[in-house]
Amino acid sequence: MPLALLALAVGAFGIGTTEFVIMGLLPEVAEDFGVSIPSAGLLVTGYALGVVIGAPLMTALGTKISRKRMLMLLMGLFIAGNTLSALAPSFELMLAGRIVASLAHGAFFGIGAVVAAELVAPEKRAGAIALMFTGLTVANVLGVPLGTLVGQHAGWRVTFGLVAGLGVLGLAGVAALVPETARPEGVRLRHEIAVFRNVQVLLALAMTVLGFGGVFAAITYIAPMMRETAGYADSSVTWLLILLGLGMVAGNLLGGRFADRALMRMLYVSLGGLTVVLALFTVTAHHKVTAAVSLALIGALGFATVPPLQKRVLDQAAGAPTLASAMNIGAFNLGNALAAWLGGLVIAGGLGYTAPNWVGALLAGSALLLAVLAAALERRSPAAGRTVARSAPDRPTESVRA
Repeated sequence: MPLALLALAVGAFGIGTTEFVIMGLLPEVAEDFGVSIPSAGLLVTGYALGVVIGAPLMTALGTKISRKRMLMLLMGLFIAGNTLSALAPSFELMLAGRIVASLAHGAFFGIGAVVAAELVAPEKRAGAIALMFTGLTVANVLGVPLGTLVGQHAGWRVTFGLVAGLGVLGLAGVAALVPETARPEGVRLRHEIAVFRNVQVLLALAMTVLGFGGVFAAITYIAPMMRETAGYADSSVTWLLILLGLGMVAGNLLGGRFADRALMRMLYVSLGGLTVVLALFTVTAHHKVTAAVSLALIGALGFATVPPLQKRVLDQAAGAPTLASAMNIGAFNLGNALAAWLGGLVIAGGLGYTAPNWVGALLAGSALLLAVLAAALERRSPAAGRTVARSAPDRPTESVRA
């Protein structure tokens, strides 16, 4: 694999760390700023919403420059946001820093996925995308636990300073290793927007929202679920999260490998397996061993959907893939926010800490049904998925211009 994929993975590692590490540092941040835990939770919500908004916005703003330069600018934005978070004298500025950093998230993964796919042969593209996303999954195994540990002992500001340092490393890697490509003529922003008239692109985005939403419905409330239902001690939650992260790494790599061979079959297996495991988790969560095994499977099956879903969007938006790819990253975060909200509703309704698992199973099952529908529509009209793509010049490696 090209070394440029390593640079993209380093950037992904930094972004994944800053996205999730705040969850382990909320008590410290809330105490320092004198706000409640629910108020501090806005640092999580604000980031997620910033990703959803920033994905199309930053991608559209970047249509006049090459993808490499846009990736460098996005890493610069990421560094600025985390530096502001580390130095913020008030909660409001801390929130502003989180939002600034989040604006880089969707566009970096969206544009990065296009670049990763272009660096390798067509039959290896899902694997290349998976390798870039390995940075995100490894962040959950190493970055988040270590960042939480550092924040608890040296202060949360040190954690965000170190994350900004990861951004500097990612920026240097992109600058040195990602090849500069000429900006081809002829592809405009309207071609990028036009792909959203393609029903297959919309179905792929909906699969992302529902499928990965199924994962977050369960793992958002994993700490109280493991303590109150499975009987784990507070000190064990970190190790359980590491186990979840290891499952994510394995699933991401397997998803990339097999999606290159049979993309839709991989989606059927991963989404179907995720639906079953989430439904069973309402029972297995009551026992320590089965709860731990279920967590690893949820991480593996959940992230096994990421490379095929990202490649599905790229394939269906061929000719103008950049905005669609970035929007798919926004769809992941929209699914996260939606699932966390729905999971909170069923807990608040008195259904218990395992109730979000049923919500997750229903979401993942709905994504599976959409995958079956998408395949059926494609069999009935194989050319329909390419109609919009052909309206743009048939040069899938092009950058875009407004």
